[in-house]
Amino acid sequence: MRVLALNPPYLPKYSRAQRSPQVTRSGTLYYPLWLAYATGWLERAGHEVRLIDAPASGLGIDPILEVASGFRPGLAIVDTSTPSIESDADAARRIKERCPSCVVGLVGPHVSALPEDTLECSPGVDFVAIKEYDETCREVADALAAGGDAWRGVAGLALRDGDRVARNPARGWITDLDALPFVSSVYRNHLDYRRYFYSITRWPVIPIVSGRGCPFRCEYCVYPQTMTGHRYRARSVENVAEEFVYIERELPGVREVFIEDDTLTLDRSRVRALCEELIRRGCSIGWTCNSRPDVDPETLRLMAAAGCRLLCVGVESGDQDVLDRIGKGIRLEQIERFFRDARRAGLLVHGCFMMGNRGETVETMRKTLDLARRLRPDTAQFYPLMVYPGTLSYRWAREENLVSARSFREWLTPEGLHRSVVDRPDLPRETVASFCQQARRRFYLRPSYMARKLGQVLCRPRERTRIFKALRTFARHLASE
Repeated sequence: MRVLALNPPYLPKYSRAQRSPQVTRSGTLYYPLWLAYATGWLERAGHEVRLIDAPASGLGIDPILEVASGFRPGLAIVDTSTPSIESDADAARRIKERCPSCVVGLVGPHVSALPEDTLECSPGVDFVAIKEYDETCREVADALAAGGDAWRGVAGLALRDGDRVARNPARGWITDLDALPFVSSVYRNHLDYRRYFYSITRWPVIPIVSGRGCPFRCEYCVYPQTMTGHRYRARSVENVAEEFVYIERELPGVREVFIEDDTLTLDRSRVRALCEELIRRGCSIGWTCNSRPDVDPETLRLMAAAGCRLLCVGVESGDQDVLDRIGKGIRLEQIERFFRDARRAGLLVHGCFMMGNRGETVETMRKTLDLARRLRPDTAQFYPLMVYPGTLSYRWAREENLVSARSFREWLTPEGLHRSVVDRPDLPRETVASFCQQARRRFYLRPSYMARKLGQVLCRPRERTRIFKALRTFARHLASE
């Protein structure tokens, strides 16, 4: 079976696969990570897959339709996001018009959260895959290859049944993650890794996943609530280390691996075992990961010894009451201690700070900015609360009648930047957006920060490309705010 896996066009350099999709200020452009994993799973089953990433390659819909005409897929899988969903569904419709015999499905967090709404508004779409879709799409492809309509009974699908939308039985999670193909091999065969940039990592970078799911219940967090669930399922440390070896051997020039688990550091014993295995194998490639700000000093030191250079950490707020309301499950004292310990271990930290959560006031936002300046992360992002379908934050905003947008397109500005749609009477969205702009300027335009970055350029030459590449885009936004 020929399968077209498409990250469809939208805005130029639209980073659809990140947790909060947008055209980023820093120039960051994510790989189509989940689509790439599904591509590898389909190829392992013997299907011929064409993976196209339109935002990275600069392709519009017309050349993609030409490719589809020549490739003649029997199945097309189209990735989606909340802000781009109308455009994504239209791309699916046009593929269906060009290839009428092709079965077309939508995947991703947005359609997983709203499968019925999506199908009712998308006449060119045959199905929506709910939650993890690797095995779902593989079974659809297998059934289509065998002929007939058996694909309509595949678990994990929502699809039309006459005038109504039906849901098939739910699909269980993939538990043997060692059975997944190396996603780095999919990138090698289908994508140009030089087109992707993550502002917190050294370029070029390869993102992988060593585990799926997260047991924490942060009410704003998208993937555990819409795609991967709250049970952490992990690859063996040997399997992850083997992919590091593969990347070093097969993707020369790559300078870093980004382990994109929601929380790699959840299982400290596993993290230490992974670090020891990387050291034992002599892996020289650096790496970055997502972490909670609560890792012990011993683990941090071992991570640094094994090549970890930066931790991406969601701090979110400098007010304990706000942290408690959003289900963060952490104390401010833990956060401050973690940042001190990470510095002592020689690790850089990227801090994520969110404004406008439940219980937020102008005073608590000031506390968050003060905390960010006090913690001294290597880089920081300040962004308004973005509520996405399927999350508890979205449900809260809808129930309180706080969502001001009339369409999902309004989750972004015309340029593709984040636009909060949560408009509270006591904290208007314009106030939150303005404070985020102020916070970025007050964090980055300090003489002490600029002196620290200059010292980093001079003393850590491996960071230069990352710093200069991000600065070119980000400085323009700072200057205009």
